[in-house]
Amino acid sequence: MTTRQFKSDILPIKNKLYRFALRIVNHAAEAEDVVQEVFIKLWNNREQMEAISNVEAWCITATKNLSIDKLRSKHKRLQPIKAGFDLHDQSESPYQATAGHDVFETVKKLMDNLPDKQRDIMHLRDIEGMHYQEIADALDIPLDQVKVYLFRARKAVRESLAKLQMTPGSQ
Repeated sequence: MTTRQFKSDILPIKNKLYRFALRIVNHAAEAEDVVQEVFIKLWNNREQMEAISNVEAWCITATKNLSIDKLRSKHKRLQPIKAGFDLHDQSESPYQATAGHDVFETVKKLMDNLPDKQRDIMHLRDIEGMHYQEIADALDIPLDQVKVYLFRARKAVRESLAKLQMTPGSQ
C-alpha cells in the first residue's frame, strides 16, 4: 500500500471509524486514540494488506476490537463533554432543532440498552449507512444474522420509543 492509496482509500473512512469507536468507548479522546491506533497498525502492516479483499471491513473490525480492549483496560471513567457546540442547519427553527436533538438523544440512549451485536449493527447500518454485506464482512457474521439482529434492534428501539412517548413527563 502506497501513501497515495492510503490517502485515497483509508483516510476517507476515518470519520466512520471514529463514530463507531465513539459509540463503543463513549469518550471522544479515546475514540480518536482508537482510530489512530488502527491507522498505525494498518500502515505498519501495509505489505500484508494487499491480501485483504475488504480493507474497510478490516478497519471496522480492528476498530471494534481496539475499542473493546480500551474499555476492558480502563481503570477510571472520564465524563464526556456535553454536546452543545454542534452547528445546526439554519433552515430549521430552534424548536425543530431542539425537538430533533431530543429525539436523537433518546434513540441513542435506547440503542445503548441493546445487546452489543444489535447495537453495533444498528449503528453501522442506520448511522454509518453501510450495506448489509459490508456489515456482515466487518463483524464476521452471516448476512442473515445481520438482518435478524437489525430487525430486532429496530423493533426494540421503536417499541421503547413508543412507550416513552405515551408516558407523560418522560424524557
